Amino acid sequence: MTPTRNAKFLPAALLLLALSFSAHALESDRKQPISIDADSGSLDQKNQVTVFSGNVIIKQGSINMRAERVRLTRDKQGNQTLQAEGSPVKFGQQLENKGYVEGQGNRAEYSSASNMIRLSGNAKVQRGGDVAQGEVITYNTKSEVYTVLGSKAAGTKSGRRVSVIIQPSAK
Repeated sequence: MTPTRNAKFLPAALLLLALSFSAHALESDRKQPISIDADSGSLDQKNQVTVFSGNVIIKQGSINMRAERVRLTRDKQGNQTLQAEGSPVKFGQQLENKGYVEGQGNRAEYSSASNMIRLSGNAKVQRGGDVAQGEVITYNTKSEVYTVLGSKAAGTKSGRRVSVIIQPSAK
């Protein structure tokens, strides 16, 4: 199997995962080919499930994602779900304004049906000097609303709280 050729529905999910963290992402990334490298990959055409595992590296233009395992599904309505696991899952993308956004978490999930992205397990998103950290970071790509939860709010017993650093405006 050639993973790049058989991952027909990966572009939208991967692109939305990376683009969702900034409205000013490079428009040209959408037009770039997707490159996927992994130790192994499988495609179940009948059930619309693609799985890559072992040092998974996904690139499309300036978008990049690294994970130990990525599972992508598409339902009969065309809705896509991406689940990535790693220690941690990392992603990044160049922005139009010359900045860069990057994030990480032990798990990353995206659902096109709900327009939700969820980073969990030591989640962190950084853009320039602005940083948000917590147990879970969710982002609605449609409403553009972020939520950052500390450990207790996310249902775990540790006492890790939310940490946000916002740099002063240059204006």
